[in-house]
Amino acid sequence: MTNVLECANKIIENVEKVIIGKREAVQTTVIALLCQGHVLIEDVPGVGKTMLARAIARSVGCEFSRIQFTPDMLPSDVTGVSVFNQKTRGFEFRAGPIFAQIVLADEINRATPKTQSALLEAMEERQVTVDGVTRPLARPFLVLATQNPIEYEGTFPLPEAQLDRFLLRIHLGYPSPAEEIAILGAQQFEHPIQQIGQVVTAEELQAAQEAVKALHADRTIQEYAVALVDASRHHPDVYLGASPRGSLALYKTAQARAAVLGRDYVIPDDVKALAVATLAHRLIINPAARIKSIEARQVVHEMLASVPVPGARMPSPAQR
Repeated sequence: MTNVLECANKIIENVEKVIIGKREAVQTTVIALLCQGHVLIEDVPGVGKTMLARAIARSVGCEFSRIQFTPDMLPSDVTGVSVFNQKTRGFEFRAGPIFAQIVLADEINRATPKTQSALLEAMEERQVTVDGVTRPLARPFLVLATQNPIEYEGTFPLPEAQLDRFLLRIHLGYPSPAEEIAILGAQQFEHPIQQIGQVVTAEELQAAQEAVKALHADRTIQEYAVALVDASRHHPDVYLGASPRGSLALYKTAQARAAVLGRDYVIPDDVKALAVATLAHRLIINPAARIKSIEARQVVHEMLASVPVPGARMPSPAQR
């Protein structure tokens, strides 16, 4: 796991030159990168969502593209379009911005559902079908999407099928006063994003991604991940629980977290640390619970408290 640890640390340290005081969020994004999974960055404006995505892209030797989603966008603006060439008297395909290795989908919830659906095949199958022709996407392929949870004017909520394709959903939050002062100083003359460069190659990243897959995880860890997901399907406040894709996400990210922390085996704490980021956005809370302002994160925390941890003894009802 030495190569994985070195690769992850290089990326994290490089990104932290731009994103100050958010090591956990940066680490979680790198975990998704190692798992070849997509990330939804959801938070209020101005906390660094787009900068995080751009810094990740600059840190790895991958082709990068940015899609600024707007309500008037069409699916062809994402996937590409066939154009008639008068010289050759034939149609030529002009690839859209989705044909890159790292794609920044900025303000993804500003696009209409029709345009959002253009990402479904690319995110799940790593390919794009246009005019009946299927074209594979380059590897590695990662979508980093941003959305603002409080702007409802001109936005369209992401459907469940779209949310389920994101491996992780993260939040950055406001910086502390000391961190904000550091941000002011760092951006006095120019933005730090202009000063960072590539720290790992695409080949090194792909080697780290393959190494993560081979990391040891005991069967009890697999059972624990599945038990947490199964608990979401029977929780009284949940209308629709996580799918098997949620189990896979929890298991894979736990492997990557163990590697990033320098271990060659997974422990229950790896699963617990990523449960909210991998499962909360996959749960649909029922209307009665929403009226009580119960959120998906709260439900995941309740699941973590109720599902027995492997190797641990659950307290008796009198001790709780």
